[in-house]
Amino acid sequence: MTTINFKEIGARLKAAFRLSTRPLAVYGSELLPAGIPRMTEVNRCFAVSLHRMAMGDEVSAIYVSADTSEGCCPGGLYHVGYIPVPDEIRYFVSTGRKDVRGGAAEYLKASPELFDGCTKAVGPIRPPGTYLVVQACEALPDPEPAIRSLCCFGTGEQIRNMGALVHFDRDDPFSPVIAPWGSACSTYITFPAGLAENTPHDTAFMGPQEPTLNYSLPPDMMALGIPAEMAARMVENLDASFVIRRSNVAFPRYERRLDR
Repeated sequence: MTTINFKEIGARLKAAFRLSTRPLAVYGSELLPAGIPRMTEVNRCFAVSLHRMAMGDEVSAIYVSADTSEGCCPGGLYHVGYIPVPDEIRYFVSTGRKDVRGGAAEYLKASPELFDGCTKAVGPIRPPGTYLVVQACEALPDPEPAIRSLCCFGTGEQIRNMGALVHFDRDDPFSPVIAPWGSACSTYITFPAGLAENTPHDTAFMGPQEPTLNYSLPPDMMALGIPAEMAARMVENLDASFVIRRSNVAFPRYERRLDR
């Protein structure tokens, strides 16, 4: 594992991929983070909260825990391991049921049983500590906590290029970058941070695959959830890769695109 710190890793990724957003770091803590607001002070939804943090600089970190979960999205609390999967979710994300939220449904799965199958495939989800913290890399404390993963928001071009760099030192053409089904917070936090027992190892997660988030996420924006060691390796590979050596191909000028 490289000795480079994640404040620098975030800065290198932001510069190399020309991100206008702030890379975010995910970690666990056993102590209440001083000066960090609860997630619900930003939004009840993990995905919306992370996007707002990445886009602006008013809030640099948020935390959540089992004891400070009031007002949080129950689905999000399940996806980070603080509560069991709520039974009503299996109906809400599929076909609905009259006695669950008045029959409201998202129609993301053809049946509740398919949702159950996905939940079983993911396996048990365990939080990284008493508190889960998401913090902008640039604001990480010194000494740094044990970072579990990073989440980067960007345009399609930027995220495509990040995915290509993940593949740079791998001989497997299929599994290094995947687009998993599930909540946006799973793509941003659960899977890259390794909170779910059956999460594929050494894999980046591109998405989100959650249409219900489209109301708050710009149509031209995507995200990549990156395990910590992979993010460090990406930075180590930058100088030898297309990102630096063929930057005009990775980020062609707008004028050149018009000529195609």
